[in-house]
Amino acid sequence: MFDVKILENNNIEFSGRLDATQTEQAEKILEQVNTSCTLDMKSLEYISSAGLGILLMHQKRLKDAGHAFRLINLNKHVRDVFMLTGFDQIFEIM
Repeated sequence: MFDVKILENNNIEFSGRLDATQTEQAEKILEQVNTSCTLDMKSLEYISSAGLGILLMHQKRLKDAGHAFRLINLNKHVRDVFMLTGFDQIFEIM
């Protein structure tokens, strides 16, 4: 199960498992983002390479416009995935 929603403070909250079967749902929300914002991953349990790919695609799009994602509240497993793939060099992780 995966859920993504835009919060009142312009943050986006991810929960569940972001894998290949859920990228379309994430895409629908992320394509609406046109400015820097925070992705709150406190309830994200898992992210696959497909999930990383969708985040990377939108990070590149935002960077081209002078904006970026900031990631917060990553659990140990998700943080390890970002570090092992080098995505910690692409995203600001708090």
